[in-house]
Amino acid sequence: MTIKIDLYSDFVCPWCLIGAKRLDNVLQEQFSQADIDLEHHPVFLDPDCPEGGVLIADILKARFGSFDPKTMFARPEAEARGVGLDLDMSKQPWMYPTAAGHTLIRLARPLGTQHALATALASAYFLEQRNIGDLDVLADIASAHGFTRQEARAAVSSPDQIAVTRQAAAASKAAGVKSVPHLVVNGVVTPVQDEAIVQALRLATR
Repeated sequence: MTIKIDLYSDFVCPWCLIGAKRLDNVLQEQFSQADIDLEHHPVFLDPDCPEGGVLIADILKARFGSFDPKTMFARPEAEARGVGLDLDMSKQPWMYPTAAGHTLIRLARPLGTQHALATALASAYFLEQRNIGDLDVLADIASAHGFTRQEARAAVSSPDQIAVTRQAAAASKAAGVKSVPHLVVNGVVTPVQDEAIVQALRLATR
């Protein structure tokens, strides 16, 4: 019996990085023999992010009026350590647009590399501090996940492909996804916490 998992996320969201790792840990440690169909769906944390990116400090100052990285980053960094990630958010000061990256993730599904590519993009952004809005960076990463560099560059340079990705993101919003990460297991919305994931998967395997 195949268990369908739908994961709605954006790879510049630290909680999405943590949530995906938490899901991976549960699957590897307790459900390694289960037949899992994990599909990623795009959500734009900042749909209006400019091509060159924007400073995260500026976003947070505009939203909260002040920005204390030590205070704001303490919780996600602690949660990341709890799932085995060495996350230092101060090392990545920029947010970059993600439509091109999501396009590659979408196109990677029939290649069987979708989850690995999504993980690689999030890791490149948060853990390696790379500009995942840059087409050459995207081509480099995608070339290890079923694409040639030429195929990857063609995909992320195609207005038609980007438009399809934006439509998919709009469909995520229309489906009621209001925050990320958003996890659905066999049609049931599931909190992205260890116990909830385990319980949902156990129910799905009955």
